[in-house]
Amino acid sequence: MRSAVILVGGEARRANGKEKYFFVYQGRTFIERLIDSLREVVEEIILVARDPEQCTRFRHLDGVRCITDIRTGIGPIGGLHAGALAAHGEVVFVSACDMPCIQTSVVTYLFETLGEHDAAIPCWNYDMIEPLHAVYRRSVLTGYLESHDSLSLRPLIRSMNTKYVPVEELKRFDPELRTFININKVEDLERINSGIPEKNEPSMDPETVRDRVAGKIGR
Repeated sequence: MRSAVILVGGEARRANGKEKYFFVYQGRTFIERLIDSLREVVEEIILVARDPEQCTRFRHLDGVRCITDIRTGIGPIGGLHAGALAAHGEVVFVSACDMPCIQTSVVTYLFETLGEHDAAIPCWNYDMIEPLHAVYRRSVLTGYLESHDSLSLRPLIRSMNTKYVPVEELKRFDPELRTFININKVEDLERINSGIPEKNEPSMDPETVRDRVAGKIGR
């Protein structure tokens, strides 16, 4: 069984306080687009929110389960922890909520390329990776998060038998690598609604990569 965990519990500090998952692109909200894409690949979809009140905002969505962080205020690690414990699938695709163009074929390939590894994580180069657009083995996640000391994603990823998947390898499924487009600011939303530029950029610039891997920013 395959599961998907979407981390929706961030504080939206980089989106002028607005809830990014309800941003609209091509007539549908980000969260609707994500769910529709992932339904083709997984048997269950779990949203991880920061508290019960936030979960109520997703009641209108069919076929998904919303849970809350068990350990609050620790960024993506908290979402991974809660999501891994709640998932029924042995392999889990983890996504941030600000990626409205995730491609089903790319997610499928990440599942298929996992093999005997603990994680399959796209990478742009040695320093730029996509830990929140990646597949993890649930048992390894729960085992690590049960007794870890760090709130950072970096020790988690380094402790695993990780398969790094070059983004060039993914271009055969998604030539423009639209799957990694993310929206951190209202200005970014205006940009993609006016037409995505031909040259795509990594979903995480170097500063954002450092912050997310260090657990300094939310989902």
